[in-house]
Amino acid sequence: MIPGKETQAEKDNSQKEKHGSFALFDIEHFLRRILKNWYWFVMMLIIGYSISWVYTKYYAQSIYASSLSLSVSSGTASYFTPNQSVNLIWNSGGNQDGIYLKKMLLSRTHNEFLVKELGLYINYSTKGVIKSTYLDKDDIPVLVEVDKKHLQQTDYPVTLIPKGNNKYEVVLPEDGQSSTLYSYENEGFFTIDPYDKPSNKIIEIGEWYSAPNLRFRLVKNSIIPKINLENIIFKLNTVNNAVNDITSTISVDFDKEINTIMIITKTGYNLNGTVSFLNKSVSELQQKRQADKLIVDKNTNAYLQENLDKIRIKLDSSANVLNYMKTTEKLYDIKDRDEKSLNEIKELETKKADFESKINSLNQIKRVLASQNFDKMISTTAAGFQDGMFTASVAELKDLYLKRREMALIYKPNSEPMIEINKLISDARMNSNNVLKNYYSDYLKEIEKINQKVSTADLDLHAYPEKERKYLDAERGYNMIEATYNSLLTRQNETQLKIAGNQSDISVIDPAKNVGQSAIGPNVGAVKAGIIGGLLIVPILFILIGEVLDTKIRNIKELLNATKIPLLGVIGKNNNETMLTVLEQPKSSVSEAFRGIRANVRFLSGENEKSKVLLVTSSIGGEGKTYVSINLASVLGLSDKKTILLGMDLRKPKIFGDFKIDNKYGISNYLTGEVEMSQIINKTKIHNLDVATSGPIPPNPSELLMSEKNINFIQDLKSMYDFIIIDSPPVGLVADSYELMKYSDANIYVVRHEYTEKYMLKLITEKYHNREVENLGLVYNDYNSTQGYGYGYGYGYGYGYGYFDEDKNYKEPLLIRIRNKVRDIFNKK
Repeated sequence: MIPGKETQAEKDNSQKEKHGSFALFDIEHFLRRILKNWYWFVMMLIIGYSISWVYTKYYAQSIYASSLSLSVSSGTASYFTPNQSVNLIWNSGGNQDGIYLKKMLLSRTHNEFLVKELGLYINYSTKGVIKSTYLDKDDIPVLVEVDKKHLQQTDYPVTLIPKGNNKYEVVLPEDGQSSTLYSYENEGFFTIDPYDKPSNKIIEIGEWYSAPNLRFRLVKNSIIPKINLENIIFKLNTVNNAVNDITSTISVDFDKEINTIMIITKTGYNLNGTVSFLNKSVSELQQKRQADKLIVDKNTNAYLQENLDKIRIKLDSSANVLNYMKTTEKLYDIKDRDEKSLNEIKELETKKADFESKINSLNQIKRVLASQNFDKMISTTAAGFQDGMFTASVAELKDLYLKRREMALIYKPNSEPMIEINKLISDARMNSNNVLKNYYSDYLKEIEKINQKVSTADLDLHAYPEKERKYLDAERGYNMIEATYNSLLTRQNETQLKIAGNQSDISVIDPAKNVGQSAIGPNVGAVKAGIIGGLLIVPILFILIGEVLDTKIRNIKELLNATKIPLLGVIGKNNNETMLTVLEQPKSSVSEAFRGIRANVRFLSGENEKSKVLLVTSSIGGEGKTYVSINLASVLGLSDKKTILLGMDLRKPKIFGDFKIDNKYGISNYLTGEVEMSQIINKTKIHNLDVATSGPIPPNPSELLMSEKNINFIQDLKSMYDFIIIDSPPVGLVADSYELMKYSDANIYVVRHEYTEKYMLKLITEKYHNREVENLGLVYNDYNSTQGYGYGYGYGYGYGYGYFDEDKNYKEPLLIRIRNKVRDIFNKK
């Protein structure tokens, strides 16, 4: 095979596939449909703006934020404030104390204490006509005191209505009372027997309101509120939910320049509430940290004193041995002492004693962890290190042990929650032990290095006699014990100084304060844009879906690009009651369009034929082929061309009705030999136009149309008429028209606007480009002029300028009027 020819064949096949194929999406028609439906967008814009205004005015709850900044002293972390997370993320950040303090601020234990202390499990609000507003304790004249020994219903709105004289009416919801109630003592739910809805009641301040699902009293607020409220609504919440709600609104960040400065931010629906919470939170944390540090420092002092007492006994014993050797053995003045080596050994053994003391402290910390007696924990400074992550791990472990003891009262040992808490304890214990192992390893390595150096230095002392060497060993032992004693004594002094000057390691730089901060949310602009934008998208989506699913022909340009078939003309809507538009409305734009088609037909059939056979067909019925046939024949007859219109759609005769001709005898009768030709040719009001109707519907229409007699019939008519117009059957339903096209000079294919399906044109397009059908042209029928298509195709040109009958009622489209106004403004001199 020749490569060049193969390439050309592939190109031809590719081109054939494009013919008759319409684009899935027509952007031009899509944009025109959007402009056509502009009123929907205006409507959606108004609706969207109205909804956003109502939402902002009556439903949007403003969110406020307040901040507090504090500084954290380094190296003062405590074990005794539990950690929030049971899965700490270990990192190597330089601000370990700050990270630990952050976890304390976000911890469940700390915030649970605040919830109970401040009564934050009670939420207050007031309701206007539409909108509810959240309240702080400073905004209300009375506070609710809950009887914690009584079971209470949570998430149950209770309304308090002032009645004067320190009295309030308690109004309960019409329904919603539950038999599952919450205990603030056990922090769990319990089920009681069903009960009737409690009645509303007026109570005084200090009087208890009792019901099966509630028990509370009102306490006068020491702060006089600035506003009068028509109602106060309170809801009880569980402690757990209240803690979760609070921790989700707190964020802690570190200053970018000084990482020991922390900025704590709290968001909420009430500004005063966020301010009071932050100040109270930090105040409690300061007190707790100060008390915790004091416990640890006292434990450390006691531990060091106990070790000092033990070392003191060893030191006295060693001193006695050394004095005995001096007085008895007279070894205090050894000749030729190697003072350099002895001093080096003394320094090394002093360091070794210090490391051994630290290891003993590590052992003490390890024993406390193993015994779970955290009240005996000593400071890590006694072991020679400060590690915020280790401190946090111990606090976490302590919190988990407490939680396990609480859970053991509820769950069985082998239950899923207990298995999970045991796993968390095991992980936390492993984290703590791993930190201790690292320090153990470091200290042992240092001791090993010291021992190696001491062994080297000992070689210089082997030259001494045995007695002198025995004295030097005793002296070294005393020095080592004395170094250990001094090391412990130094640490004890440091610990006692810390106890004496004990103060919180947290210093508030800027307390939280209400300075009239504006709300940080919701973002009203974004909400408005979202609502309006979302509604504007709705009509676009509908138009887009309709455009994608639309299979109708609506665009002349797209039609021509897909079929590549010449366009003979564009026919507007027929506003006449009959199909005789050219005859009854000769000055209409539609009549002018048919005259344009008459002129364009000659380009299909040529100028040399004596008479011309024009075949009119379409895809299916209802597209206007009979309408086009009648009016095209009328235009030709009115132009002094002897014309005959043949109704060869034998299955669905139509022509006779508009011309008021009897269809008793027609072409079907002639082709079956029942009548003569002269009997089926009928005169019309137009002198040069004759009509041959279809006649009665025959049982074999296809055979009659393709018969030799029909071919001869057309040939005989060519000698009698200048033009023969054949109204043929639709090609999308039957193949009769394709056979008749063999004997026609020009073929007119009618496409109806917004009626003809795109896929119906594929067959005729393929036949045209395969040269199976020649001299084919399109007529675009039933086009709506207001859509702006057809300009330059024989229709629409000059419309609205007094050329046609319709001009007296013509009104330019809105977009055209706007365009013309803009042009007039810019064209003014």
